[in-house]
Amino acid sequence: MDTANPFSFAVRLDSYDDPADAIDALFLGEFVAGRFPVAKTIRLPRTRDAARLLPPGVEATRTADDDGRRCHLASGRGWSLRANRYKDGSAVVTVIADRATVATTILEAVMAESRAPEADTDTEPVSFWHAAEPEARRTVRRIATRRWSEIRHNYTASVATSLGRLLTTDAGRLDGRLVLLHGPPGTGKTTALRALAHAWKDWCGVEYIVDPERLLQEPSYLMHVATRDNDWESDDDERGPWRLLVLEDCDELIRTDAKSETGQSLARLLNLTDGFMGQGLKTLVCVTTNEDLTRLHPAITRPGRCLSQIHVGRLSRAEARVWLGRSHDVGPDGATLAELYAIAGDAAPDTITPAASTGMYL
Repeated sequence: MDTANPFSFAVRLDSYDDPADAIDALFLGEFVAGRFPVAKTIRLPRTRDAARLLPPGVEATRTADDDGRRCHLASGRGWSLRANRYKDGSAVVTVIADRATVATTILEAVMAESRAPEADTDTEPVSFWHAAEPEARRTVRRIATRRWSEIRHNYTASVATSLGRLLTTDAGRLDGRLVLLHGPPGTGKTTALRALAHAWKDWCGVEYIVDPERLLQEPSYLMHVATRDNDWESDDDERGPWRLLVLEDCDELIRTDAKSETGQSLARLLNLTDGFMGQGLKTLVCVTTNEDLTRLHPAITRPGRCLSQIHVGRLSRAEARVWLGRSHDVGPDGATLAELYAIAGDAAPDTITPAASTGMYL
């Protein structure tokens, strides 16, 4: 190692074709050379919109924008700082210094300047995964959640009982790793998931798979999501160790007459829940579908595999009239939750993601 030229050593740690990598090289060079032998890092799941990630009165000496993150470098007497802020508002800040007390003081100043205000108690962070090159991407957004007491009336008595039992489950009472919500479009499956995110917030985080069919077709994508390799965001200090992966609208995958090419995808899904792959992972999987129970693959509905299997159906005509609270012309087949909101002239509850098909609605 050439300590006289720490920059040349640091460059070999990574390519410096990208300016953000050059910032890493400059920063690490001082640590490798021993000028600043102490290093401390903080991870901030949320930062305020105008956060500088710098102590008061300090300006960055280098700044680079790199595919969803902003990286900057700053220094002062006895210390140097590198900060990465991501487009979801999260950040990682590392300080190297000549003494531990200096590093701690600088980080405390950054935290005081950068932390976001306390979030609304009725919003929860949800991770959104999608395939990308060279590896999967994870973005964290806060979504509005619903308290179960606010939405219980949206479901028939039997469905409300089953959902209530699921929402009161905790990590000590898991007799299965698969949650299956099935039923016609617009009956409130996604609304129930938002209530689940609120009810489980102390022990389980929700992670939504934007492209579930690709997740189960590509082993590298699946393994990255399952293990979250090299993903510093997994250190989210707001969540317990359990995760719920949500795969919506998987009709083609789990039908009895699914095409032969989807068989391997189904096998991977089941392996993740109670197979070899799932061993040691604190991961639950929720699958939603518009299919009727009789059309679902028997491997999915096998006794002992599901933590919960709930058919979310239409409200009866009598239940729909009670929901509306006034006399309306509801047909003999009752109504879905979406239809009730349309009749009432109100906006339907927000969905987790914009609808790509009818099944994504509610």
